[in-house]
Amino acid sequence: MELRLERFIRTVLLLHVCWLWSGQCLSVLFTNQQLLYVIKGQNLILQAQIELLGGEHVVKVTWDHVAKTSGTSSTLAEFPHKVSDGRVTLEQQGATLKIRDYQAADAGVYTVTVTDQSGQRRSAQRAVQEYLAVHHVSVMVNVSHSVLHCMEAWGTEPTFTWLHEKVVVTEKVGRVSAHGTSLYVSGTFCGHFTCVVSNKLGHSSATYTAGDTGVDITEGRG
Repeated sequence: MELRLERFIRTVLLLHVCWLWSGQCLSVLFTNQQLLYVIKGQNLILQAQIELLGGEHVVKVTWDHVAKTSGTSSTLAEFPHKVSDGRVTLEQQGATLKIRDYQAADAGVYTVTVTDQSGQRRSAQRAVQEYLAVHHVSVMVNVSHSVLHCMEAWGTEPTFTWLHEKVVVTEKVGRVSAHGTSLYVSGTFCGHFTCVVSNKLGHSSATYTAGDTGVDITEGRG
């Protein structure tokens, strides 16, 4: 329902702009503007939404890429007739770009530029990065306040889970912060406290051991 309302509002605005420009109107956008993460080896799919009013039609669609690592700019594909790489394909009359076997070099900013028969050009951009596994989980402790802090190096979209003696912590053991990175111990500050950090590519953990014999921190991966 919300999507239909959004499209209706966008169409009304487009009609208004068309009226101001004497009926010549073209719009191109990505419905999702957020940073897109892609797992290495999977397919990158970018789909632009192209809207035309006033009897116009698309004569050319160009996809450009600025690499994140090198800053190099290149034209990947054009509709009709031009593709720079065997991994690249265009569908839906150039509105959808597909790149097979995504690699780190494919990260960067993608720009789609649409030209209609009257020569109007409109562009939209979307940033893409590689989806990274969780690495190097560590636990820091503030003994005086009975607080444990969990940190992770560079994994994409990490989620945090706390265990006490290999069981998910309860309110009796302590309170987990809103983002999951901290555990405020309310019970006896003793035993094995484990922080497990997970994402789509696996998990990694670190364990803090508190007790009469002192403390110890160990790390594990899965």
